[in-house]
Amino acid sequence: MSALTQLRTQTLARWQALSLREQNGVSVLGTLLAVLLLWSVAIAPALHTLRDSDNRRTQIGLQQAHMLALQNQAQALQARTPLSRDEALRNLQGLTPGAQIQLNVQGERVAVQLKAVPAPALANWLAQARTQAQALPVEAHLTRSQAATTATTSNAAVVWDGSLVLSLPNRGSTAK
Repeated sequence: MSALTQLRTQTLARWQALSLREQNGVSVLGTLLAVLLLWSVAIAPALHTLRDSDNRRTQIGLQQAHMLALQNQAQALQARTPLSRDEALRNLQGLTPGAQIQLNVQGERVAVQLKAVPAPALANWLAQARTQAQALPVEAHLTRSQAATTATTSNAAVVWDGSLVLSLPNRGSTAK
């Protein structure tokens, strides 16, 4: 007699030894355990995936919109008319405010010194330098610091100090 057959015989003997009420209780308990196991293994993960699908779909839609905006921006940059070095330098100098951002031309590159430039102003200036002067950042050595926005408040704005090196277009000295 194998161990499995012996176990079966013992279990059946114990089952028959139980009263009808005990048999019903064990049956209900077994059914509840089976339902709980089915829920935790099959149904709960599927419901979680279903519940999370709307959030994921929204997130993917936002990523797609961002990627399409980047694609449009790249196509616009590719389609723009190339500037000569002199035009690019004039445009860059026209974008540059007074004492906070100072330019020093070094051949095909421009060294830029920054002194307490607010973060939004620096981001805007770099975007305009890229689009209007076709100047690209090559090197950056920046230090982030805090500067009080007004004398009466304790709020501080992020400002940048340091230097940048921008590359100018290398398309001759005059426009074609």
